[in-house]
Amino acid sequence: MSPRSAAVNEELRRRSRERLLQAAVELVGERGYEATTLGDIADRAGSARGLVSYYFPGKRQLVQSAVHRLMHRTLEEALEREPRTEDGRERMARAIDAILGLARDRTVLMRQHMAGLLQAEGFVQCPEQQRLAELLSDTVARHGSPDSATDYPMLRAQLMGAVYAMVLPNVGMPITPLRAELFRRYGLEWEMGSPPDTAAASGGECDRDLSRFFATGSPAVDRSDRSDQSK
Repeated sequence: MSPRSAAVNEELRRRSRERLLQAAVELVGERGYEATTLGDIADRAGSARGLVSYYFPGKRQLVQSAVHRLMHRTLEEALEREPRTEDGRERMARAIDAILGLARDRTVLMRQHMAGLLQAEGFVQCPEQQRLAELLSDTVARHGSPDSATDYPMLRAQLMGAVYAMVLPNVGMPITPLRAELFRRYGLEWEMGSPPDTAAASGGECDRDLSRFFATGSPAVDRSDRSDQSK
């Protein structure tokens, strides 16, 4: 196979995988996990059903990877939005708001994700999760942590706890007190980040177009997926 043909095939595989990730997020957010089948996801993605098992061992792994991609890209977008900043406290505020905003705006999806983490197979390691971990670890370091290897898992646990509290059916807590507690823990001022009373609805239910988080149309190869294409 010529180098050009190999590059074209790699790009096609990348786009196919991206479409599956996007379709999984969309369908689980619309219907819930149990009501979404791998066939549904393949059909929404316009892919052959056999391709799902080529990229993912099963539905749980696919959905976790898809949600981690959405979380990673949402966090990345929040950290890099204008005006860009290197201030560690502002970046921590943006990170907290990005994750809590997903729980507020995509409650069904995040509820299903949290439930999946409690299943027997538990937390699935994947490239998308690694990108998310890298961004959060970097945020902790920029915030001033002398030991991000220890402090990152604590931030992750606190964010997961807040998300869980928000997505509990019937008794879910509102975003405001949870944000206030996290901001207090990290010494942040309420006006930092995107306060919920003034934040735009970016990523919310009124914004159903997720294509910017899944590079299905871009010719540029996403570095976060290269490790998958080599297998």
